[in-house]
Amino acid sequence: GVLRHMVVRRGAHTGEVSVTVVTPSSFFPGSRDFVRALRASCPDVATVVQNINPRHTSAVLGSAQKVLYGKGFIEDELCGLRFSVAARAFYQVNPLQTEQLYVAALALAGLAGQERVIDAYCGIGTIALAAAGRAKAVLGVELNAEAVRSAVRNARRNGIGNAEFLCGDAGELMTRMAEDGERADLVFFDPPREGASEAFLEALVRLGPQKAVYISCNPETQARDLDYLTRRGYAARRIQPVDMFPHTRHVETVCLMSKVK
Repeated sequence: GVLRHMVVRRGAHTGEVSVTVVTPSSFFPGSRDFVRALRASCPDVATVVQNINPRHTSAVLGSAQKVLYGKGFIEDELCGLRFSVAARAFYQVNPLQTEQLYVAALALAGLAGQERVIDAYCGIGTIALAAAGRAKAVLGVELNAEAVRSAVRNARRNGIGNAEFLCGDAGELMTRMAEDGERADLVFFDPPREGASEAFLEALVRLGPQKAVYISCNPETQARDLDYLTRRGYAARRIQPVDMFPHTRHVETVCLMSKVK
């Protein structure tokens, strides 16, 4: 058929709904009628995006898309901040519990206001911007260019001037920083389910922040990565689980690592 997948997101605080329809090609006959019927049945739909993914892989979304209705993104509130969420950008599936997750991560970080912070895998800047008010400077790094544009827009929207966002590989950036003698006091990282790559972990060790806060949706790969770090000068100080997926066996875990003196 024409439709391969449909991804629906709702802003927990704003109530705005985005619908992304995934098609194998740009061919989508009756798209206007589809949008009209969709909005008639659900008036909260604020934007409809067609994502084009011709590949037969586990990746749901492709790189090409076009906006069928609305602005192409919705808005939501987290930790007292306003965020725009683009169709292809990562956003936690449970926004209400996401606040609890970030509260736990920030509490473990223990920022005092003078730290230089890196947020690897920063997405639309949720963690980075939540931390910016407690740090001297925050640098967010993300491979998804659309997410980086959202992060820059979100920083501007919230009047945050001490957060910078770059599109690129966080491991490569941290390696260059270490080679140039630059430092960071703390690194947040929230990798996908397969965990952090060894190249990223090696770069983290080379940069040598005093503390790192590892947010994970897969305790098994997190345990593997923590083992790598504990054999290279870090110690796990505290681990806090957060139930992001009620009635399932899945859980998010936040771990504070610090350098062994």
